[in-house]
Amino acid sequence: MPPTLQIAWRFITSRKRSMLMTLCGIVFGVGFFIVTQAQTSGFEGFFIKTILGTNGAIRIEDRFQDTLESAASRGESGTYSSFRIRNDIGNRYVEGIDFPDQLREVLSDYDEIAGISEIVGGRATAVSGFREQSSRLHGIELEDHLAVSDLGQQIVFGDLQDFATDRNSVILGAKLAERLNVRVDDYLTMETGKGSGRYRIAAIFESGVSDIDRQYVYMDLTEARSLLQIPFGEARLQLALRNPDVAPELALQIENHLSHSAMSWQEREQVWLDVFKALRLSSAITVSTIILLAGLGMFNTLAMMVMEKNREIAILRSMGYEQRDIAGVFLWQGTIILLFGTALGCGLGALSTWGISKIPLRIRGIFATDHFIVNWDWTHYAAAIVVATVVVMIASYVPARRASRLEPGDIIRGSAT
Repeated sequence: MPPTLQIAWRFITSRKRSMLMTLCGIVFGVGFFIVTQAQTSGFEGFFIKTILGTNGAIRIEDRFQDTLESAASRGESGTYSSFRIRNDIGNRYVEGIDFPDQLREVLSDYDEIAGISEIVGGRATAVSGFREQSSRLHGIELEDHLAVSDLGQQIVFGDLQDFATDRNSVILGAKLAERLNVRVDDYLTMETGKGSGRYRIAAIFESGVSDIDRQYVYMDLTEARSLLQIPFGEARLQLALRNPDVAPELALQIENHLSHSAMSWQEREQVWLDVFKALRLSSAITVSTIILLAGLGMFNTLAMMVMEKNREIAILRSMGYEQRDIAGVFLWQGTIILLFGTALGCGLGALSTWGISKIPLRIRGIFATDHFIVNWDWTHYAAAIVVATVVVMIASYVPARRASRLEPGDIIRGSAT
């Protein structure tokens, strides 16, 4: 063990109470930093999973017609030739996809795409007995839709197999079923502006997103086209990606190559993603003040120690210790507190994160959960350690620098400041 480290440890034990308070501040600061980041990022990740499981990573809903402008250029011979250029600002969007089968065939060549579901939808009124509710009808091919959504895991009543074998059946959102006061195997009437039909309820799902659970009705694609009187076209495609993070780049590529409007999940949910980002930053700043206060306590303790240990410092300098050795004594004190504080703080953070994940919490709105959602991520621990290191090292450096500049002669004469 280096002599400077031994001296640093003796200095720490000489002020046990103040150093213990500083250590506790770092432990609690690091622990709270970890647990707050685990909560906010956990809820954000669960929200993203819910969104990808309901609306997919990319949705292609419209095609657009380019607005072309004429221009002319003068050649070397002095003659003018005309040509047309694309004006993206003037794109004219046309609702729906006219040839979904051809578009699916082209999209199947993209390696990033894991699944494609064709959806035909429209407004409808669900009627049961004397109750009626406005709804959004979605015609799907079940096997394709299960590849791009979590519908299979969202079923709370009934069986998807019944829906797959009975084309005159539907799947209802849980809130819509509650408002209509219907259960599995009951019948309801779906009315559109172009027709109506009576269907059996094969299953009831709950996504956790209130708007979806309150309005969505899934129906066989062919039956939906018949009810909405859409024999072909006017569809949209929902895509699942192997890596959802590349959705913005892939959506732009699809727009440029296939002349269809493609919207990534990041663009659709930009508002909520910004909210979660602000919450993470706000919680990090708030909890970091605990570490900052602990650093101020350490600064005050070490500054007082420099004044109290003047004679010891003079003796060390007289024995041949250089300025960097004296500075090292005080830096070692900060390092010791930092190592113990971050180690205990990480342990406290992990234990608190585990404990909070067991707390019951019922949430229904933008997602559904019955307990706190946490995210176990090593970056939370790394960020907490970095913040603590910066604060403690700054708090240790100033007193260490002051102690190293003390001269033994000045101390002996009593003129040191």
